Amino acid sequence: MADKPLMAKATAVWLVDNTTISFKQIGDFCGLHELEVQGIADGDVAAGVKGFDPVANNQLTQEEIEKAEKNPLHKLKLKFNASAVGEEKRRGPRYTPLSKRQDRPASILWLVKFHPELSDGQISKLVGTTKPTIQAIRERTHWNIGNIDPIDPVALGLCRQSELDAAVQQANAKRLRDGSAMTDDERRKLVSTEQSLGMSPEPKMPSSISGLESFSLSESNARPEEEEEEAEDDRDVSDADSFFNLPKGDDADDEDK
Repeated sequence: MADKPLMAKATAVWLVDNTTISFKQIGDFCGLHELEVQGIADGDVAAGVKGFDPVANNQLTQEEIEKAEKNPLHKLKLKFNASAVGEEKRRGPRYTPLSKRQDRPASILWLVKFHPELSDGQISKLVGTTKPTIQAIRERTHWNIGNIDPIDPVALGLCRQSELDAAVQQANAKRLRDGSAMTDDERRKLVSTEQSLGMSPEPKMPSSISGLESFSLSESNARPEEEEEEAEDDRDVSDADSFFNLPKGDDADDEDK
C-alpha cells in the first residue's frame, strides 16, 4: 500500500479548504513540504487544481481528521484497504524517452564490445531494448551497423553507473560459479585492482623440469681442451722461481755428455 494518498496535491488542496489541520500535518500526510502547503493556502501553488476528497475516496476517515484538528501533533494515517494488502508494483520493461531511443543501438554496441560477459537479458534491462536487436548487433547484421559508434549507456542517460556495475558483478559471479576461464583482457575488465592483488600467483614450473629455464648452449658445448687450459690457468703462481727451475733428470744427462 502506498505511503501517501492518491493525487496528493489535490488532496492537500481539499484539506486546506475544508479542515483546520495544520500545514505541517497536511504536508506529512501528502508528502509535501510545509511551505508548499502554505503556498497552496495562499493561492501561489496548485492554482486551478480541484480538491480531491480523501474521505469520499476511502483514503481517510472523518474521525482521523477530527483527531488531527484537536491535536496538532497527531499524524494522519491512510485508511486501511484490505484489497491493497500484498499488492506490488509490476515491473515492466524500462521506459526509454523518444529522444533517446535512437541512441540505444550505440549503447548496445558499447556493452557488447566492452562487456561481452553480459547476457542479452541484462542488456535488455539496462537500456530497454529487445533481444532480437541485441542479437543483430552481436552478429553485425543490424541494418545500420556501419553507422553505429559504441557509446557508454551511462553517458547517454539510458542507465545509471550503479546499475551497470551491479550487472557486471552479477555476470562475473555467474561465470565464476560455472567455472569458465577468463582471458587476461576479461579479467582486467571484471576485476578491480584490489581484487587482482589478492589473487593467487601464476602456476609455477613443475619440479621435474626445474632448472631447465637456465639452460645455455654455451655451457653444455664447452670442449675438454678448454677446461684443461682453464685448470692450468688456475695453478698457484706465488713462487716465481719455479718458472726457472728445470727438471733435475735433464741436467744430469747434459753434464755426462
